[in-house]
Amino acid sequence: MPRTALRICPLCEATCGLTLTIEGSTVTGARGDRDDVFSRGFICPKGAAFGQIDADPDRLRTPLVRRDGRLREATWEEAYDAVAAAVPGLVREYGPQSVGVVLGNPNVHTMAGALYPPLLLKTLGTRNLFTASTLDQMPKHVSSGFLFGDPLAIPVPDLDRTDFLLLLGANPVESNGSLCTAPDFPGRLKTLRARGGTLVVVDPRRTRTAALADRHLAPRPGSDVLLLAALAHTLLAEGLAAPGGLEEHTEGLGELGAALGSFTPEAVAPACDLTADEIRSLARELAAAPTAAVYGRIGSCTVEHGTLASWLVDVLNILTGNLDRPGGALFPLSATDRTPRPAGPGKGFTVGRWHSRVSGHPEAKSELPIAALAEEIETPGEGRIRTLIAIAANPVLSAPDGDRLDRALTGLDFMISVDPYLNETSRHAHVVLPPPPPAQSAHFDFAFNAFAVRNQARYSPPAVPLEEGRMDECEIHARLILAVSGLHGVPPESVDERVIDDTLARAVTDEHSPLYGADPAAQALGLTGRTGPERRLDLMLRLGPYELGLEDLLKRPHGIDLGPLRPRLPEVLRTRSGRIELLPEPIAAELPALRATLADRPAALVLVGRRHLRSNNSWLHNVPALTGGSNRCTLHVHPQDAARLGLTDGGRARIAADGGSLEVPVEVTDAVRTGVVSLPHGWGHDRAGARLGVASAAPGANVNQLLDGTRIDRLSGTAVLNAFPVELTPLP
Repeated sequence: MPRTALRICPLCEATCGLTLTIEGSTVTGARGDRDDVFSRGFICPKGAAFGQIDADPDRLRTPLVRRDGRLREATWEEAYDAVAAAVPGLVREYGPQSVGVVLGNPNVHTMAGALYPPLLLKTLGTRNLFTASTLDQMPKHVSSGFLFGDPLAIPVPDLDRTDFLLLLGANPVESNGSLCTAPDFPGRLKTLRARGGTLVVVDPRRTRTAALADRHLAPRPGSDVLLLAALAHTLLAEGLAAPGGLEEHTEGLGELGAALGSFTPEAVAPACDLTADEIRSLARELAAAPTAAVYGRIGSCTVEHGTLASWLVDVLNILTGNLDRPGGALFPLSATDRTPRPAGPGKGFTVGRWHSRVSGHPEAKSELPIAALAEEIETPGEGRIRTLIAIAANPVLSAPDGDRLDRALTGLDFMISVDPYLNETSRHAHVVLPPPPPAQSAHFDFAFNAFAVRNQARYSPPAVPLEEGRMDECEIHARLILAVSGLHGVPPESVDERVIDDTLARAVTDEHSPLYGADPAAQALGLTGRTGPERRLDLMLRLGPYELGLEDLLKRPHGIDLGPLRPRLPEVLRTRSGRIELLPEPIAAELPALRATLADRPAALVLVGRRHLRSNNSWLHNVPALTGGSNRCTLHVHPQDAARLGLTDGGRARIAADGGSLEVPVEVTDAVRTGVVSLPHGWGHDRAGARLGVASAAPGANVNQLLDGTRIDRLSGTAVLNAFPVELTPLP
């Protein structure tokens, strides 16, 4: 007889609750969990396809080990023997900086990806960390670090209570949200309008989100930062700034007006292709709203001045008094956050504590730009990356100039991939360690609860038992840490026990900890959980702000509602001053470069990406239920541009930019404004050696191959993936 099991969806940032239908050990259906405290039954096509994703026949079932130049199936013992035989020796010979670690986006969707990579990095001692953050969100981390002293202190819009929402470069109706965890984002936007609120969307495309808006502004791509600067200038120049109680927690307000003095609506209007009146009107509406929130994402981040744009989003929230205010933008408090500390000065935040070896890129949040990975592998000399560990990462498709990285990977001495697929990147590995399907893994959202629009906690045990021959994903990571550190053969449980012992040793001596003064051995014995990861989760909950434990979550499988977001200033501030530093020196130093762009002549044609509701970067193109329809890799071109360039709907074109050219199918549509073309991210499944049967049948083109990696946001090291100039030529 079929049975049901609850599972939090791991396929995007919305973290919706699912009810799975299971026959034997096979997931045969998925629907929204109506009793989930957060998602209330919402489901998108990705969640509905959970069964197909779980049972994908192209998922690897056993490890692969390279022998005689070919990847062949192997036992788990053989795979870890190969790792242990290679990596410790290479580290001894060439040093810890000869190892690079690449973390892809799926890491933050799994318990293992949250709990173990920090231990791996500490074990290896390498500073060569590259993640997907420098392809999407690092500008927000850097700007938050400068403003608040903590790169993880990211305020999110209070969607359920705001009166006015300004969205820039975001399409949450199709992406389901980013750095703003909100199940049923579309429904929340509709409810905002139904209660009399206002939604304004700034996007060069007429997206499904823009179609819901009261007003849609379509500026030139890349000009969001100038629009934001002009909005802030208008608030200050017209006496509309009203930070209210924020003023006592903020420094730099007096200097901000002069710093933004050049960015008048008249000055930025030509670059934005908006009128000065439109800009002033928007600023006045923002100031007049009872509550308001400004929210910017990928389209305003993955551009030349992405960190400045991210900074200005919060500048506007501060100037209007809407930061840390119900109905504005607030700081979530996750159940696994530390118990709040008393307010006061902290260590602050800086970038550039070390630099990449070849081009001298500064680190940000302990990461180097992933656009620099290829040169760090290719370039001879001390510190060259010779060993690479890629965990849930496919940078050949997701990073600029995949062809160059593809070639570079062939020159590694050793490569390990933790990945369920043999994809465009993992095909180069010497060892591939495949995690089990999601239904066979436990789930807790360590990352996304920190960006949730409502505080809550939910835990999913494995929905089906681990299949014979599979290894739990957490055990895969623990054994990897032991193998690379010369401790191959030590029981994997020792990794979790060491973390628990170290965490308790610190907690019992921390006067602000709930366990201050307790006996660490007794506390360790009192932890619940069947596995090491569950015991670690139990400890994190006990050390958190809500006096919870794992048993509380197990008793309430639909989750625990912890209430709406609440004001948290000044406790979240960790700047050296203990205040919001509104005009930090690195930001002020970058403003002249932004000012210089006012004199630039706009490119005739620029490219932007786009999201598909039934896709998530390069992950889900191998799932039949999520292919076809609008989920296609076509080049969107406005009818006027198509006529000017001689392009036809359904025809083909050659598109060229810094990194090379692609041949792509053309889709003529007025969903993009003139002067803009759009090609989605994450395609290009046409490389020999990958095993992605469905994806390779409709491979699409890798838009990132148009880039050579030299265009980056200087403050964060984030690759410029949007608003770069391109040339189009029709093909016969």
